[in-house]
Amino acid sequence: MDKISEINGVQLYNSFIAGAQKIFENQTLLNNINFYPVPDADTGTNLASTMHSIVNTVRPQENIKDTALALADAALMGARGNSGIIFAQFLYGFSKDIKDSPTMTIAEFAECVRSGSECAYYALANPKEGTMISVIKDWANNIYETKDDTDDFTTLLLGALTVAMESLKQTGKFIAAKAKTFVDAGAKGFAVFLEGMCEYFNSGEKSVQIAEAEIVDSEWLGGISHEVITFRYCTEALLIGEDLEREKISSLIETMGDCLVIAGSPKKMRLHIHTDEPWIVLEKVQTVGRVIYQKVEDMVMQNDLVSNKKSKIGILSDSACDIPKELLEKYQIQTVPLTVSFGDEFYLDQLTIKPKQFLDKLEKSTEIPKSSQPSLMDFTNRYNYLSTHYDSILCVHLNGKFSGMINSSRRAAATVSKNSGKKIDVIDSKTATGALGLNVIRTAEAAINGMSHEDILKNAQEWTNKTKLFISCVNTKYLINSGRISTFKALALKLFGIKPIIELNNEGDLKLSKISFTSKDSYKKILDLMKENYEHKKMWNYCITHVDNLEAAQFLSKEIEKISGRKPLYIEDACPMLAGKVGPKAIAVAIMEE
Repeated sequence: MDKISEINGVQLYNSFIAGAQKIFENQTLLNNINFYPVPDADTGTNLASTMHSIVNTVRPQENIKDTALALADAALMGARGNSGIIFAQFLYGFSKDIKDSPTMTIAEFAECVRSGSECAYYALANPKEGTMISVIKDWANNIYETKDDTDDFTTLLLGALTVAMESLKQTGKFIAAKAKTFVDAGAKGFAVFLEGMCEYFNSGEKSVQIAEAEIVDSEWLGGISHEVITFRYCTEALLIGEDLEREKISSLIETMGDCLVIAGSPKKMRLHIHTDEPWIVLEKVQTVGRVIYQKVEDMVMQNDLVSNKKSKIGILSDSACDIPKELLEKYQIQTVPLTVSFGDEFYLDQLTIKPKQFLDKLEKSTEIPKSSQPSLMDFTNRYNYLSTHYDSILCVHLNGKFSGMINSSRRAAATVSKNSGKKIDVIDSKTATGALGLNVIRTAEAAINGMSHEDILKNAQEWTNKTKLFISCVNTKYLINSGRISTFKALALKLFGIKPIIELNNEGDLKLSKISFTSKDSYKKILDLMKENYEHKKMWNYCITHVDNLEAAQFLSKEIEKISGRKPLYIEDACPMLAGKVGPKAIAVAIMEE
């Protein structure tokens, strides 16, 4: 095979695609050996998502600089997790000083990878040896030190790969569990990426095709205590601005958690931090730049999912289910957050904005809050993650008439199901808030009790039909602004000061059930509706959600307990999505019959 003394943009691109393919093939393996910095089993998913951003958005250019900059920008835009952001920062460092030229020499490549390694270290608030950055450093140093020893890229990269693999072995000294030694998952990810690059140059292929990911069997660490997880939420944000300063961003949030990583340029930066207060982190970074992307993942739940799995079926919903954290944990229910926005500011429902924050903004803002669905990529990432840990997945969503979210979820489910071979079904609950919560919990309970995937699907429609949701709207302004009722009814509500009781029927349609003129009377009407619907039926359970109206929720709970002989499954703040539609002081009672 001919020597390769220089590479162009197409060759660089093809080598990266080959590396990405290796990440896809080893996604499950990387998840399963993920222990550091926290055992949340998502390194493979995060790196695969980062690579998907490259594969889906970058097109090869003959000019090496154009290609390198495109690769770096795509990685930054799609980066997820510690490892993804470190990789993105490596690419930023690699690309920023490349000459505007069709090709790159070995000497120029060596300078660029060393710059990339230095930038990767710089991105971390507290760099730790024995991790991904160690393998990057050892690999880059070897390339720089041997750049004058060969005039062939293939020889250079194969020699450096040997060094990277030896460096990878050393990472195991830092990670020990259950009397076994493992390698760092992020370091392993970078190593398999390098393997793909080397395979491309060694084979002499002109192009690389992305194949479906291979599911690799391997043993996970398992049984890791939650005490290992110091901070609960893996939080990320992508900021844009004219003069972003890493040091300034770091000073704002560095005391709020650990594992801080900040990557990017003065015009675009991505940050990663483990924290217990993602809503405050977001509030702070919004003072220095515009947030155009954010992600929050619950690492305690991720760890529990893989170390103490209660079912073979993964259960997913969205944040509109309004299930308290303790019950999400009990039933190992995963949720995808909706987005709530006030003008240009947007937040992840229940994660980067809490009910109190939302109500404060609702009161002060001139903007009408809007909710939007998670992206197709958000669902794809979540299904990819769950498919590496479960035999099948069931997702129970918010009423499809309220949001197009269910369509994105089904598209992502179909793609991941095809690639993974795992059965994934998406269910339209035709309801919202606590009624959705009851459907999700009943589904999760059935899965834990051993009901099959197919039998749960058969029962899902029946459970929906057995559920009722009654909502008391005290402040009708928000209901009117939401556009969920006709103009005529809106005028009537305004003119007569009516406080409506809204029912969500089994087809997912809003229905004006009763009217009242005082809050006290509206609560009585809800109780009347409950008696009408469930007087001669056995109740499976009920719950109450509210918009800053705990006192009224507790009153209704006591009254329903007198009728039913049981306490509610839970009382919970309604999510901002619902609060923005029905307004402050609203109360929602959800009931499901046996």
